[in-house]
Amino acid sequence: MHRRQGRAMLTMLAAVALFALMDACLKQLAAHYSSFQVASLRGAASLPLVLVWALVTAGVKPLIHVRWSLHLLRGVLGVAMMAAFVYAVARLPLSTTYSIFFVAPLLITAMSVPFLGEKVGPRRWTAIAIGLVGVLVLLRPTGEGLISLSALAVLLAAAMYAVSAITVRILARTDSTQSMMVWLMAMIAIGAGVLAWPQWTPVRSEDWWLIAGIGVAGALGQYAITEAFRLGEASLIAPLEYTALVWGVLLDLTLWGVLPDAITWLGAGIIIASGLYLVRRERVHAEAEHP
Repeated sequence: MHRRQGRAMLTMLAAVALFALMDACLKQLAAHYSSFQVASLRGAASLPLVLVWALVTAGVKPLIHVRWSLHLLRGVLGVAMMAAFVYAVARLPLSTTYSIFFVAPLLITAMSVPFLGEKVGPRRWTAIAIGLVGVLVLLRPTGEGLISLSALAVLLAAAMYAVSAITVRILARTDSTQSMMVWLMAMIAIGAGVLAWPQWTPVRSEDWWLIAGIGVAGALGQYAITEAFRLGEASLIAPLEYTALVWGVLLDLTLWGVLPDAITWLGAGIIIASGLYLVRRERVHAEAEHP
């Protein structure tokens, strides 16, 4: 059992690293193409790999017999999330973008009450409120530091991600992981592509390696994160998402020569602390229900 949990944790750490590398490639592309075009290229680059994996592991049937309305909703959310995230990451350091995006787990917990009928006690509501204070610290409402529109774009992306995660929990009752991954990538590729088409810029030859990197890192990252949650307890795996901040800082420093300032560290610290407390309360809650 310990070996299984260890494997799950290592797989999750690998997933976070792969997604950070993918985001660095997205940031490079966003300097030359519109947010919707980059989002479309992200979906199209991973789709062939995800499709091959889905067909080998599950076959065609689970990809066709699905709840189309919920998949379509995830597609719309996915396009909005990717475009907003790319818009933000083009204008903010990766570490700052990640720090604000860390509010997503808090939003998922809050949304699980109306959408999934889960019970969230006063301690967890307090943790969510403290996490939102951390976001306010990062946003700096005085207008100093962060470009507000970019920061709000990350918040929008986090909110879309949270709603999408809730729909996954509903879809998982009837549909396969393969169908969820294939249709999300396909809908992002097509949906964002249609929106980007009027201002579509021909892809420069030197950018194809970045697009290939996005495809491979995105597909492997998606597979790794799915595998991690399959192998390990969610309460053990979820906090490892916060290691993205380490990758964000390293990539910012290596590629763009940028380091987070004190206020970014403070805001990120508050959000991460409240997220970790939520995970701990989740575990206590689960153990109380299943002694």
